[in-house]
Amino acid sequence: MKTKFQAIKGMNDLLPEQSAVWQKVEHLLRRLMQQYGYGEIRMPIVEKTALFKRSIGEVTDIVEKEMYTWTDRNDDSLTLRPEGTASCVRAGIEHGLLYNQQQKLWYMGPMFRRENPQKGRYRQFHQLGVEAFGFNGPDVEVEQILLTRRLWQEIGIANDVTLHINTLGDPESRKVYREILVEYLQSNFEQLDEDSKRRLESNPLRILDSKNPKLQSIIESAPKLEDHLDDESKEHFESFKGLLDGMGVSYVVNPRLVRGLDYYNRTVFEWMTDKLGAQGTICAGGRYDGLTEQLGGQSTPACGFAMGIERIIALAEETEFGQNVSNASDIYLIAIGSVAEKKAFNIAEEIRTLFPSLRLSMNFGGGNFKKQFKKADKSGARLALILGEDEVANESCGVKFLREEKPQESMSWDSIADTIKNYFQLLDR
Repeated sequence: MKTKFQAIKGMNDLLPEQSAVWQKVEHLLRRLMQQYGYGEIRMPIVEKTALFKRSIGEVTDIVEKEMYTWTDRNDDSLTLRPEGTASCVRAGIEHGLLYNQQQKLWYMGPMFRRENPQKGRYRQFHQLGVEAFGFNGPDVEVEQILLTRRLWQEIGIANDVTLHINTLGDPESRKVYREILVEYLQSNFEQLDEDSKRRLESNPLRILDSKNPKLQSIIESAPKLEDHLDDESKEHFESFKGLLDGMGVSYVVNPRLVRGLDYYNRTVFEWMTDKLGAQGTICAGGRYDGLTEQLGGQSTPACGFAMGIERIIALAEETEFGQNVSNASDIYLIAIGSVAEKKAFNIAEEIRTLFPSLRLSMNFGGGNFKKQFKKADKSGARLALILGEDEVANESCGVKFLREEKPQESMSWDSIADTIKNYFQLLDR
């Protein structure tokens, strides 16, 4: 019996009928990165395991439970990247991009976490990451917020997302707060769930972000980080909010927003929606001034964010932006007879040269007019060009508008280009 292979659980195929909206969103993202002055960087999907342990934190859920890690033939521990910031910082240090410089970088590609697959959460998923290095003030943070807001507006989901913000202070003030929080949580130890008990010594701030309804009263009564912030962090956060106010950006100050990665400090933010069930966060980030030094580089202020492409696609598909998008052909070239089939290649290549944005399909495998017209219709093309031996002899071509009630026309080869140009200019592409 032959083995029937299937994709690994949580790692999905993207089929042609699905890829069109992906391409449209990705094209928009690339344009926005260019508009805001970010340069693309591409990193490997495999890194040394120690990179993620040091950056993300050894006692985080990602490192403890979710990473795909193995030992290679050289006895090196390697990991499929679970996120992109650590790799970006590593690349910046390695290639001398960061010290005493200002860099605005972006990347897009697959990440890997062994989570429980569900809507909006996969084991191989895709992220857009944006990182800015060498900027101390809140202004670059606000620019990143404005970039994401523009994305929501262009996709048509601006009314479906809410910005949550918080500040975590500097490492010293957070250390003081951590001790106070641990003392409080230990006094309620018996009421904590197993995850919270495990995090109590390793990452107690993450307990504040617990979704367990039984813990909500304890969390609400916990000491507040904002009461223990250093003055500089308070001033930074007030400036950040003031700039957002000046740009008319609505936000919610959420003191329970702490982020799941150890490297964040000061400003953190998340864009959330109620349109995707439990997977409400579609974009998240913040400031991580200590990470570059932590990974062996010189001290460098930095901030950035990542967004889940699958979640953005799910929202986009419900809007006008993401609907009626396809990879269907624009033009289908029908040729009858060996002479016409040969000439069809010349015409097709000329059209592709003149109109590189249009999708042209040629008929292969022969067939009569009826059969070829069925293929043309099935392709989704709006325009069919018909070439037979008579048309070749007369240097003409038949033109059929497949989606409109118009009679078939015959025109010279010289006229075809103008017809295609005028017709597709009228369409909203």
